[in-house]
Amino acid sequence: MTGSPKGPLAGRVALVAGATRGAGRGIAVELGAAGATVYVTGRSTRARRSEYDRPETVEDTADLVTEAGGHGIAVPVDHLDPAQVAGLVDRIASERARLDVLVNDIWGGEHLFEWDSPVWEHDLDNGLRLLRLAVETHAVTSHHALPLLLRRPGGLVVEVTDGTDAYNRDHYRNSFFYDLAKTSVLRMAFSLGHELGPRGATAVAVTPGWLRSEMMLDHFGVREENWRDALDRVPHFAISETPRYVGRAITALAADPGVARFNGQSLSSGGLAREYGFTDLDGSRPDAWRYLVEVQDPDKPADVTGYR
Repeated sequence: MTGSPKGPLAGRVALVAGATRGAGRGIAVELGAAGATVYVTGRSTRARRSEYDRPETVEDTADLVTEAGGHGIAVPVDHLDPAQVAGLVDRIASERARLDVLVNDIWGGEHLFEWDSPVWEHDLDNGLRLLRLAVETHAVTSHHALPLLLRRPGGLVVEVTDGTDAYNRDHYRNSFFYDLAKTSVLRMAFSLGHELGPRGATAVAVTPGWLRSEMMLDHFGVREENWRDALDRVPHFAISETPRYVGRAITALAADPGVARFNGQSLSSGGLAREYGFTDLDGSRPDAWRYLVEVQDPDKPADVTGYR
């Protein structure tokens, strides 16, 4: 990249906590494409992998941010370690003296929850580890980062979760521990909205739909280029979306001077696409949560007509 970043977020500083892969990577890249300086954190680096043992690294994400037109800065951080998070925020304050957008996307629990396993049968250590990774990390990061974000009015905090408030309120989500984790993150956004709103900042929860993350594509044995080959086995996968779609949703929120109207609310990538008019990379606007309620959950045949 040459010259200064350009775009609606030029001059803005974002922290995407949990940006190694999946939604976090898509969010970081889209913030960069809008011109932001983006600090990206995670535990998987080119020198050392996390327990996921996957090839994606936080340095790769930073490079993608820069290639998109922003300035990507990789910082290896374990967000369960308050000292590491405090050091990260001190570094941002020293180098940039501001933080405009905080995205709490830390998760790391795919290998820890057991589908439809009741709490008394679920591995307890894995369940408690999942809660620490999905909930405690967000609290630690907000505790340390929000004083910097509040130095300037107009800051935005995004809690990334799975499911809207309305959907999760009425549906059991996979297991006791998974359900508790994703619902807790929704409540975090609501609580932060009460604490940040009077101080000139905004907090929201944002959920992607059925995400074509690196891990999901691997699970179905496809690549982004041929993802539709998975539809023979899982027809409802037709409603899926790229990680960049939720990235565009959060970028639209960050660029909106009227974002405070959403303070404390639960939002989705599909709903925000209708609000702001952006599309996924293929030009479509998948609305996964409406599709789940109206098509998939009632066990109707897969048909995304009118939903993307």
